Amino acid sequence: MSTSEVTLRDIYLARHMISSVAKRTPLIHSLWLTEHVGGSIYLKLENLQVTGSFKVRGATNKLLNVPQEVRQRGAITVSSGNHGRALSYVARQLGVRAVVCLSEAVPLIKREAIQELGAEAIVCGMTYDEASDYADHLREKQGLVMVHPFDDPFVIAGQGTIGLELLEDLPEIDTVVVPLSGGGLLAGIALALKSASANIRTIGVSMERGPAMVESLRAGKVVDIVEEPTIADALAGGLGPNVYTFNLIQKYVDQTVLVSEKEIAEAMAFALEQHRLVVEGGGAVGIAALLHHKVKEVGRNTAVVLSGSNVDIPLLLRIAQAHRSTRAAFREE
Repeated sequence: MSTSEVTLRDIYLARHMISSVAKRTPLIHSLWLTEHVGGSIYLKLENLQVTGSFKVRGATNKLLNVPQEVRQRGAITVSSGNHGRALSYVARQLGVRAVVCLSEAVPLIKREAIQELGAEAIVCGMTYDEASDYADHLREKQGLVMVHPFDDPFVIAGQGTIGLELLEDLPEIDTVVVPLSGGGLLAGIALALKSASANIRTIGVSMERGPAMVESLRAGKVVDIVEEPTIADALAGGLGPNVYTFNLIQKYVDQTVLVSEKEIAEAMAFALEQHRLVVEGGGAVGIAALLHHKVKEVGRNTAVVLSGSNVDIPLLLRIAQAHRSTRAAFREE
């Protein structure tokens, strides 16, 4: 299947489909980042989305495009947390059974959120890929509908609605910085923006620990990676048998960068201190890339997608306190 099977028209159709479930999120100006980086920097607050992440857009579009008689059998997915929560939320609205397969690495706060929404959360494997294999097994055995977390045309189109909102709220946009894992989010946004202008720069940001898409792009093909513990847990996992996102990222993305665990933690602390925003590690990687000058040619009008807020609050407070202590010690030297 070719990349042409996901189109700008699909993204507009998705916006119409998901409008009653996913909300339009704010785009705010970051004065501090603007002064620090140059150009005008804006933050797209998907961390304020219902269920706490952008994932509800794609999950809603996929499930609503499945014939009712088919989805009534139930839906299943594999998730690093946020997609599972999104699917659970949408399935509950539709009165559909939801099964979410998770690895041991998924934080407890994300597992509990899935269960609170009435879904069946099954921990089945040490890694994302092991959980994915088990999800495929259950799908076949029980006749469930697979709602893939990223490699699905309806999911990609749903995430692409963020690109439409960016174009409408910031028509002058010339650069977008987006968290990059399986690629559904960046593929959808990049497709929308590049359809408006090929000159809009699209930047994907991953963590240094186990960046599956970045390693695959370097190799020129989908490769297996070793999954490592990371504060950006939402970005963990491999690409699996990939039909759509790898090709779309190859075609539409201009640059990818990596950020360290320390840089991600600093970005989380920054969002909390400067903007009073709760942002999880995977959602803060774009800020980290700008804070540490890893994006080449920052444009005059740059949007950074903050993709999620589902972080353990005590952990976030410890990070913020450590960041404050580090700054205080630096000032005393």
